[in-house]
Amino acid sequence: MPFAQSYPRPLLRCTCTASDAAFIAVAEQTYTSMTTMSDSIFLLPYRVRVGTMSTLAGPHVPTAAQLANVTDGLDAASPLFLSGAVASGRYEVKMLGWNTPPEYMDYVNPYWKTFEAPNPFLHYMLGVFYTFFMFAALCGNGVVLWVFTSAKSLRTPSNMFVVNLALLDFIMMLKTPVFIVNSFNEGPIWGKFGCDIFALMGSYSGICGAMTNAAIAYDRYKTIAKPFEPKIKSGTAFLIVLGTWAYATPWCLMPLFGIWGRFVPEGFLTTCSFDYLTEDENTRTFVAAIFFFSYIVPGFFIVFFYSQIFSHVRAHEKAMRAQAKKMNVDNLRSVGSKEDQEKSAEIRIAKVCMGLFFMFLVAWTPYAVVALIGAFGNRSVLTPLVSMLPALACKSMACIDPWVYAINHPRYRLELQKRMPWFCIHEDKPQDTASQASNNTEKA
Repeated sequence: MPFAQSYPRPLLRCTCTASDAAFIAVAEQTYTSMTTMSDSIFLLPYRVRVGTMSTLAGPHVPTAAQLANVTDGLDAASPLFLSGAVASGRYEVKMLGWNTPPEYMDYVNPYWKTFEAPNPFLHYMLGVFYTFFMFAALCGNGVVLWVFTSAKSLRTPSNMFVVNLALLDFIMMLKTPVFIVNSFNEGPIWGKFGCDIFALMGSYSGICGAMTNAAIAYDRYKTIAKPFEPKIKSGTAFLIVLGTWAYATPWCLMPLFGIWGRFVPEGFLTTCSFDYLTEDENTRTFVAAIFFFSYIVPGFFIVFFYSQIFSHVRAHEKAMRAQAKKMNVDNLRSVGSKEDQEKSAEIRIAKVCMGLFFMFLVAWTPYAVVALIGAFGNRSVLTPLVSMLPALACKSMACIDPWVYAINHPRYRLELQKRMPWFCIHEDKPQDTASQASNNTEKA
């Protein structure tokens, strides 16, 4: 084996069953007749599982029965091979947080301290991914903010919600430099202040984004399912946007100041979020409350409004087909009419919003599942790597959101076509009713 060839000194083999819960200390030279070294009984503690090992907090003296299982020789079928180099400390097993200041480790849940430090390659790989996500999301959402705020045709009450959502995605990606630097450092360097700022920005972008998606669903419902009712005015839309921020503020500030819940490091200790591992009533009630008010409540409103839109469109199309059949025509709509164009555009925008909601679920559902498992479930399934994956999903969705606008939002595509022709976007301009009527007259 490569391990044995690298360390040709006598190997010590420890055999144990999967059910053996004993802690076994390995001596560099068990038999004193094999060496005259002064450190011949140097002990290094290990916890033995099936095919894995991790250092314990302190030394352990083996029993006679345990030492009876320690033999010299090499067995390829044995799950563990420990050399003299390992036992004497020349091969060090680093634990998570090995390069983290002690004062920062006080905020780390003891559960994370039981894991070995991840391979540096994982840190560097995540750092590279986040660098790409940061530039892609900042550029994409920056273009969305620029076009929607500068184009007169897009400065509508409904689009205020879209601008707010893009702003939240932009804020979420502004915090990524903290993670990138931590990743290439293989540990946190910004301290508790950096941890709190990182978690605060993530909380606002997540919770406020959920309520903004609910506001967008309500606006689409008012526009499509209730076309004869007054549309949302600019002042009302602005108050709704402020309301989404006000709704998110308590859930962001309470853990920041330790009033209810708290922000703590998680996973590789390079990111921070609200605490979901501490086993006390304060933590568990906070996790349950934030799950309900920040995930279930906005999700309920979104599902309700979009289901109403779907029912209305289906009923409307059914009535139109029935009426056309009575009149013995294929379609009652006048092709190219202003009403038809507006209806089609509204439905396309509704598809954009439904796509954004779907991506919101993909981005934040993993976070919700991890938090619930940590607080109420079997936390043994949560490894540092597993806890890092939800954040990766969130950042990837922030990169995709701008392209959803570019693919489906008709007016945004028109403005993008004018301002950035090298995007190769081709959107037909809607014909007005007068020109269409003139064309029909000429044909007649």
